[in-house]
Amino acid sequence: MSARTVVVRRPSFLRRMAREDSTVRRLDGVMLVAVAGLCVIGTLLVWSSTRTWAPGATGLVKKHLLNECIGVVLCGLVAMVDHRAMRAYAPLVFLLSVVGLVLVITPLGATINGSHSWILLGGGFAVQPSEFAKVGLLLITAMLLAQPAEGSDRPRGLDVTLALIAAVVTLGLVMLQPDLGTALVLAVITAAGLIIAGVRKRWIGVLTLVAGAGIFAVFYFQMLEPYQVARFTAFVDPSVDPRGVGYNSTQSMIAIGSGQLVGKGLLGGGQTTGRFVPEQHTDFIFTVAGEEFGFLGSVTVVLLLGVVLLRGLKIARQCEDRFGTLVAGMIVCWFAFQTFINVGMTIGIMPITGLPLPFVSYGGTATFANLIAIGLLQAIKVRRQSFN
Repeated sequence: MSARTVVVRRPSFLRRMAREDSTVRRLDGVMLVAVAGLCVIGTLLVWSSTRTWAPGATGLVKKHLLNECIGVVLCGLVAMVDHRAMRAYAPLVFLLSVVGLVLVITPLGATINGSHSWILLGGGFAVQPSEFAKVGLLLITAMLLAQPAEGSDRPRGLDVTLALIAAVVTLGLVMLQPDLGTALVLAVITAAGLIIAGVRKRWIGVLTLVAGAGIFAVFYFQMLEPYQVARFTAFVDPSVDPRGVGYNSTQSMIAIGSGQLVGKGLLGGGQTTGRFVPEQHTDFIFTVAGEEFGFLGSVTVVLLLGVVLLRGLKIARQCEDRFGTLVAGMIVCWFAFQTFINVGMTIGIMPITGLPLPFVSYGGTATFANLIAIGLLQAIKVRRQSFN
């Protein structure tokens, strides 16, 4: 009598993913759908704003899609890592980001649009280390402030000092480029980390005074570049030189206003087709949405970004470890500030600072950094439920 061979079949990949304890089921699907929607809209807007002048029939769309695909892979890889284990890698990530910023100010760096912020890789590709510096500073700040002092729920004074030193080093290197917009984002990330960590009010007061003194010194000693001063001049009064320093602001508001309620349709914007708005596929991409999709389309973009922020806040609120809460909270503040500045400068309520619109604007390194941040949020969401 022969023994029967029992074959144990493993559940299929789809069935494993459908289980309640699977990683896929624990992902924040609402956030991912919102991010995907923004990427699709951004691709359409990049196509519309570059099709008449970029080389090739599809302009920069293929390159933009490649950047998004790489960003999605990076997002997935980061989401697979336990965010609590990331604390061990935070110093290394921060060190690498600082090395990248140092390389920019060497002969390897290149100047694009008045900012010496790039390293050319060849083949039409370039990397902007200051975007990765956002992730590096965020992680090292969360690592330092996550451990409270003994017998207290506040971080130690030494850890706060080290976090501020990390911020000063990063901000200093970015300002040498100079990149005022990114420096502001880095400052917001640091301030958000300190507030979320619950540092003592005297720290906040002293830092507020230092920040105010720093701003005064920048303007008093004329430390800004001429083009940066011109941007503030245009913000205060765009009519001073509508064909010079006020040109960008004036044309962007004309483009958005001309879209009215429903817009002129994709590829139908006269301002976009005629390239009246400079850098319309990057910093001023919101003007394409306003002109071609109208008020309703613009509101849709803002609402999708709002969904990402709200889901990020929910992840931060429900996370039970301080490191995860700090990381999620700082990412939300990063995206919120950058969105407000980008949209605000196109409608004339904020000065032009050269910050792209998250997930929508064209840009390789910025896309990578944004999607890595989404991966961090997903990692916190997945491990929170597993931890509980």
